[in-house]
Amino acid sequence: MNRFPPFLLDGYRSFLSGRYASENQRYRRLAEHGQQPTAMVIACCDSRAAPETVFDCGPGELFVLRNVANLVPPFEPDGGRHGTSAAIEFAVLSIGVSHIVVMGHGRCGGIEAALETEARRPPAGDFIGKWMSLVEPVAAPIRADQSRSPAERQATLERVAISRSIANLRRFPYVGSREAEGRLALHGAWFDIATGELWIMDADTGEFSRPDA
Repeated sequence: MNRFPPFLLDGYRSFLSGRYASENQRYRRLAEHGQQPTAMVIACCDSRAAPETVFDCGPGELFVLRNVANLVPPFEPDGGRHGTSAAIEFAVLSIGVSHIVVMGHGRCGGIEAALETEARRPPAGDFIGKWMSLVEPVAAPIRADQSRSPAERQATLERVAISRSIANLRRFPYVGSREAEGRLALHGAWFDIATGELWIMDADTGEFSRPDA
């Protein structure tokens, strides 16, 4: 049981002889000069929706933060340990990214849990329950709307949660100020695992649509 997973070692060997061998100079430059990605992607930790894969990016091109349901919490400098907020602060103030993309996806387990009845939702005292309470104000009315199917309610909340995260991003002082100065742009995106479609959020209307191929 304590043995390192063989499929990971096989994957590493394949990476070492394949991609690393063909891009070793790039890796050396990144090691010597540091990273300078222009975009940060805040994505879900779901194994089916990796931003580097979806956007076909190589090493050093994306600064990626992944958490349950790709949520951005409110700006709360209260002395607690805030991993998501720390990553945002580092991306904006230390790296100086010019774009932040909040990317949700279809069939998100965290969003599905947020739409469960109170009896079936994760207990409020555990980590997932507390984390997903971030979307409860917008989940409640969607949960109550029985005119739509469960799949429709889930897709709606997946996209509404993206908008809410972007609104929370703007409350980080250094994010809001840089956006106002035109030095930073915030974007929303939603990826459909089943079809491979990417939907982009309109910054003015909040509506999602597929970009031209």
